[in-house]
Amino acid sequence: MLCAHNIKEFVYSCRINIVTLFMSENNNAIKGGEFLIRDTSPSEIFTPEKWSEEQRMIAAMCRDFIRTEIVPNLDRIDSLEEGLMPSLIEKAGELGLLGMSVPEELGGMGVDFKTSLLATESLGEGYSFSVAYGAHTGIGTLPLLYYGNNEQCNKYIPKLASGEWKAAYCLTEPGSGSDANSGKTKAILSEDGSHYLLNGQKMWITNGGFANLFTVFAKIDNDDKLSAFLVEGDSEGISLNPEEKKMGIKGSSTRQIFFNNVKVPAENMLSTRENGFKIALNILNIGRIKLAAGVLGGAKKSITDSVRYANEREQFGRPISRYGAIRYKLAEQAVRTFVTESATYRAGQNIEDAIAALEASGMDKAQATLRGIEQFAPECALLKVAGSETLDYVVDEAVQIFGGMGYSAESSVERAYRDARINRIFEGTNEINRLLTVDMVLRRAMKGELDLMGPAMQVANELMSIPEFSDPPEGALGNEFEYLKGFKKSILMVAGSAVQKLMQTLAKEQEVLMNIADMSMWTYLAESALLRTQQMIDEQGEENCAVQIAITRLYFYDIADRMNKAGKDAIQSFAEADELRVMMLGLKRFTKVQDFNPKAARQLISQTLIEKNEYCF
Repeated sequence: MLCAHNIKEFVYSCRINIVTLFMSENNNAIKGGEFLIRDTSPSEIFTPEKWSEEQRMIAAMCRDFIRTEIVPNLDRIDSLEEGLMPSLIEKAGELGLLGMSVPEELGGMGVDFKTSLLATESLGEGYSFSVAYGAHTGIGTLPLLYYGNNEQCNKYIPKLASGEWKAAYCLTEPGSGSDANSGKTKAILSEDGSHYLLNGQKMWITNGGFANLFTVFAKIDNDDKLSAFLVEGDSEGISLNPEEKKMGIKGSSTRQIFFNNVKVPAENMLSTRENGFKIALNILNIGRIKLAAGVLGGAKKSITDSVRYANEREQFGRPISRYGAIRYKLAEQAVRTFVTESATYRAGQNIEDAIAALEASGMDKAQATLRGIEQFAPECALLKVAGSETLDYVVDEAVQIFGGMGYSAESSVERAYRDARINRIFEGTNEINRLLTVDMVLRRAMKGELDLMGPAMQVANELMSIPEFSDPPEGALGNEFEYLKGFKKSILMVAGSAVQKLMQTLAKEQEVLMNIADMSMWTYLAESALLRTQQMIDEQGEENCAVQIAITRLYFYDIADRMNKAGKDAIQSFAEADELRVMMLGLKRFTKVQDFNPKAARQLISQTLIEKNEYCF
């Protein structure tokens, strides 16, 4: 196993942030949600091909930990063997894996944002451990790290970074799910002002069975908004229900927690009164993009398991990997994973750039991190949806490729299938995140932060004019760059018309909003894969990027029909007569693609996987 000391030496020695230097000279950096109205060049994005040797060492250390400490103990973990998960978290702490985002002075490594995403991906194949790890290092540690005062951080963060203490996050209540601010847990300040009395109930608390520190959200007196408190796990008045029996992630401790007149020192309020709801929202933004990174690890492992089984399993005298039906599944698994990965690390670099720019302007690290991530909250929300649904597809097809063995508890894909389902519920349901994506972008447009209506009006004018036809840009992906322009126009047309037609009732038109969200998500993923592949072509030549070109072209070909269907559903929900006919013609024009052989593309992709015997992109 790689030595954590070597990794720390690398992190501590990299004091000059190239991104900061770049951002200080570049005041034209892309904003969150701006991908809809702005072109991006391939050279502007970060791609996984650019990982440094040191970053690859961090990833290798994380994967090594999963394969040596977690995989041999999966059955013990799933049986919730007492003390096992806490001991594994402690081992991760000894290697420095719990302190990736924690500054050096508080006992962590202090890696940059996209490196923390890479670590999350690399630990993402750890089944229930990945959930416990994510809860501890994410929602368990980050509220304190970013909102705690010096005294609070110095008291608790080093213990959390080392694994001596474990953390949990207590937000959800039996009567509040997506409406988190409706929680009924109460905090009453004592007459002498020394402490709060905390009363209430929380449920679905990951790591609840062994946490030493809870971040608890409650309302003080009759406040409208939540406040947040740091509550030590051994405080008198805390009681736990038995472990929840769950469909998947069985090894993750999930408890209901009751607070009965629990005394919380007044100095343990996190941030300021009624700032808890904002804390919760900002931490969820981080959790969403980290979930997108984490599921990549699980998806890649399931693809590798699928390929290897397909190569070994023989039917009718030859391996099933030689059959077209199986090759289709392998190729589609890889395509969806590749585009999701491309988008996740593109957004991760955008966030890192925003953080660096804010720091360069004089903002402290914690505040800059929160503001930088908040800037790209729309991308975080859509990536959470894309990532969780990609993993769902991959593990479902993995079970199918395994056939009867895939339904057996003895196979790795059976556990992966069950564990994957929670991701569409975690960090806000996918339905909520779809609605949030559109809502956040439209709100920014109304505030003047994004000029959506200008480009939308240009598209509306284009609908009434004679179409201009020109040759696509040269190169293997020239057509795709033209398709991308059309996809963005289709979104602006539908969204712009919906805003004008529905106005104040648009917020209630959830079906229309989710159509727009899906169109935006597919376009962001398509653009990210296109820019990544073009960057590779520019550096390596077309002949060395044939498979990536096939992946990109295939994804554009596939989503063109989906874009058309989602746009059609939305338009026909609110438009009629001449307006409807004009918009339908425009939609057809904007989502039209040239003839393309999808079978040949999938054969090339799947054959590469089969020859490498693993996910290899």
